[in-house]
Amino acid sequence: MPSERFVIPIGPQHPALKEPGHFEFSVEGERVTGATVRLGYAHRGIEKACEERNWVQSLYLLERICGICSHIHTTAYCLGVERLAGVEVPPRAQAIRVLIAELERVHSHLLWLGVAAHEAGFDTLFMYSWRDRETVMDVLEGLTGNRVNYSANVLGGVKYDLDEARAETIRKGVDYLEARTYYYLELVVHDPVFVQRTRGIGTVTREQAEWLGLVGPAARASNVARDLRVESPYAAYDLFPVQMVLETAGDLEARVSVRLKELFESYRVIRTILDKLPTGEIKGRMPKKVREGETVSRVEAPRGELFYFIKSNGTDKAERVKVRTPTLCNLAPMMTLAIGHQLADMPMLLAGVDPCFSCNDRSIVVRNAQEAETRWTWEQLRRYGIEVYKCKR
Repeated sequence: MPSERFVIPIGPQHPALKEPGHFEFSVEGERVTGATVRLGYAHRGIEKACEERNWVQSLYLLERICGICSHIHTTAYCLGVERLAGVEVPPRAQAIRVLIAELERVHSHLLWLGVAAHEAGFDTLFMYSWRDRETVMDVLEGLTGNRVNYSANVLGGVKYDLDEARAETIRKGVDYLEARTYYYLELVVHDPVFVQRTRGIGTVTREQAEWLGLVGPAARASNVARDLRVESPYAAYDLFPVQMVLETAGDLEARVSVRLKELFESYRVIRTILDKLPTGEIKGRMPKKVREGETVSRVEAPRGELFYFIKSNGTDKAERVKVRTPTLCNLAPMMTLAIGHQLADMPMLLAGVDPCFSCNDRSIVVRNAQEAETRWTWEQLRRYGIEVYKCKR
């Protein structure tokens, strides 16, 4: 008897998803034969909104593209705007940017470990890792005053300086987290239940990873040497170099291993910065208007390459800000690789690339039967939002 084909929807509201994204999996029995993804449920019009705000206001808007990656977004933006303006950022400020970026990476990887453990049914590990990430959040709060959106960057430098008391608090936090990370690495490699859900699942060869365009830990787990901190150092990474972490297996277990081993590298870089922090100012002078031109800035977010295109028309506002996040690069390959796997593996397969749906939902193109493709102005989008919420009341 031929097997029946079904389409299984997951999302946009689903217990397995912490953000709204819609997936459809075609299955024959338990085997996935087709997969699609639809984004756009968390659209906020951030890129368009940047055109209506000055350079400083856009900084705080772009920080809210993603809460877990807020600092790296503002770092990419600042590097681009500072390059256009011809502003030289003091070495001490650049080092503090890197310090906060690595603390943010620790926060992101620990949060991801908890989510992956939860999807695997390992809720004890989920609670442990999320308990321990409170340590790095407390460190970031002590340094910047905030636990998520740190607002540490300003155009031309950073807001917050380091003194010895804060440095010592960071060292103690790193020492504690390093010991816990050794425990987690041992656990995920030897726990039979976790290994069963990760080893040999979602395997991507090096050739496939390069062809599909994977970035970040997902690419490095397939032995693809792709890390902008190493390939194209920015901020202070030339002074505080990073050793790239690679694995060869290319499966979910390798993606877990890469992220945990990257934590040790982050701890090392953080300690080095604290020991050798340059002296001097933490902010350079920044003009109100930025000269006409366009630039690209690329940084290594916790999930992979974050790409910013910035265009200035010589005023105090950006003419265009385009953001490409690593999730966009990793989701499409995962849909391709899902085919042939068991339906039960899909939550873990998606968690393996650490997707962030709000990172992708920034602009929209409107198409209808009466007219060709159009792009709304900020005022049209604002009015549409008002009318929609009136109807919902």
